[in-house]
Amino acid sequence: MTQKELQHLYWRAGFGWHPKMGSLFSKERKKVVTALFKDSQSITPIQLDFSYLQGVNPIDIKKFPSLAKEIQEKNQKKILELNYAWVKRLIHPKELLRERMTLFWANRFVCGDRHPMHIQRYNNTLRQYALGDFRKFVKAISKEAAMLKYLNGKQNRKHKPNENFARELMELFTLGEGHYTESDIKESARAFTGYNHNFRGEFVFRKFQHDYGFKTFFGKTARFDGDDIIDEILSNKQCARFICDKVYRYFVNPIPNNAHIEAMTNVFFKDYNIEHLMHFMFMADWFYAEENIGSKIKSPIEFLVGIANTVPVSFESERDLLVIQKLLGQMLLHPPNVAGWKGDKAWIDANTIMVRLKLPSVLLNNAMISLKEYGDFNDKFRKEYFKRSKGKLPFKTLPDWGAFSKDFKAIETVDLSDIIIQGTINNGTAAYLKTLSKASKRDYCVQLMSLPEYQMS
Repeated sequence: MTQKELQHLYWRAGFGWHPKMGSLFSKERKKVVTALFKDSQSITPIQLDFSYLQGVNPIDIKKFPSLAKEIQEKNQKKILELNYAWVKRLIHPKELLRERMTLFWANRFVCGDRHPMHIQRYNNTLRQYALGDFRKFVKAISKEAAMLKYLNGKQNRKHKPNENFARELMELFTLGEGHYTESDIKESARAFTGYNHNFRGEFVFRKFQHDYGFKTFFGKTARFDGDDIIDEILSNKQCARFICDKVYRYFVNPIPNNAHIEAMTNVFFKDYNIEHLMHFMFMADWFYAEENIGSKIKSPIEFLVGIANTVPVSFESERDLLVIQKLLGQMLLHPPNVAGWKGDKAWIDANTIMVRLKLPSVLLNNAMISLKEYGDFNDKFRKEYFKRSKGKLPFKTLPDWGAFSKDFKAIETVDLSDIIIQGTINNGTAAYLKTLSKASKRDYCVQLMSLPEYQMS
C-alpha cells in the first residue's frame, strides 16, 4: 500500500495515521486490512465503579427523597465520567477498528439515558456487536434498558401498545422511510409488548404484559414476538441496503455511489456479518479512489481525537473535554434526538469553524482565542460560555511534544503536510505553506492543524 492509501485507511478505520505504523508501508493491502480486524477481535468493555449502587433498593429511592437526591447527583457525575472514559478510549484504543465502529453505531442506534449503569451497558453492547452479527445486534439493542426507556418500550403493553420503538426501528434503524406502512408499525409494536428491565438494566420479559395474539406484518400473519419482527425486517434486502448506505456515507464519502453501495449490499445481505462487509469495503479499489480521500468533514470527536493522536495531550481539568464537545456540537452520550447528529456539512457553521481553526493552538500552544468579533453564537451554551469567559477559551493542557518529536523524528518538517493533511491542498493554501518557517516541526504541526484542509479526512 502507498503512504497515501495507508493514511486514508487509518483515518476511516481509526483516527489518523501515525509514524509508529510505518512498518505497514509497502505491505500488501490484504495483510494490512486483515491485521486491522485481527487487532480488534477482542472486546474491552468500559467498566466504571458503581459500588455506590450496591445494596440500593429502588423502593427506598422512591420512599426517601434525600437518598434519591444523593443517587441522582452521583449518577450525574458518573455520566460525565463515562464521557471522559469513552473519549480517552478513542484516543488510546486497545482495539482500534472496534472502537471506531462503536462510535459509528452510536449514531445509528441512537440512545440517551440519565442512568450511568444503563448507558454504560448500552455503550458496551455497541462495542460487543460492532463487528459481529447484525441480526443479533438489533435484537440485543431492542432489549437494552436505555433503549427501552428512550423509546418508551417500558410503556408498551398488551391492550395499550406504544409505537415509538417499532416506528424508529424501521424508519431510522433498519429500513428508512417509505418501506413500511402504518399498519406494519401498529402490528409490530404489539410484538414488542412486555419488554422491561430490572434495576441493574438487565432485560426482563413481562409475559403477562405481552400480546400473544396474531399480528399481520409485511403481509404475513403469525404470533410474532419482537425477535420474529426483526427477522422479518432483515429478510427484506432493503435493510441491508439501508445499512450499507449509512456505512458508505460514513466511511467512504458523504456523496453516495449507488453501484458501490449495491455491491456492499450483496455482500451484507448474505449473512449480515458486519466484519465481512467492512473487510469487503476496505479491500475495494474504489475505497482508495482519489475522490474519496479527504472527502469527509471530521466530526468534532474525530477532530479532537485526531489532534491528540498526533500530539499526546492531557487536560488539567477533565471538564474541559466536555466543554470542547459542547462548543464543537457533539457531546458523546447526549445525542440531539433519536435521529442522531446529521454529520457532514452540519458540523460546520460560522461559529464552530472559528473554534476548530483555533483549537489546535489552544490545546498545543496554550493560546487564547478571542471570538468577540464573530458575533453572537446561536447555541445558548456557546453564547453563555463565551460571555462568562470574556470571549476566550482558557483550557489548561499539557501537550507531550517530547513524544511527538520522538514519533515524528524520521519525518522531515517539509513533508509533515503530507502526513497531517488528507486530500488535495488548494493553491492558496499551498502558496501560504511555502511562506511558513520550517525551522520548528512543532510550530509547523500546529499551523497545519489550523488550516481549513485539516477539517477534512
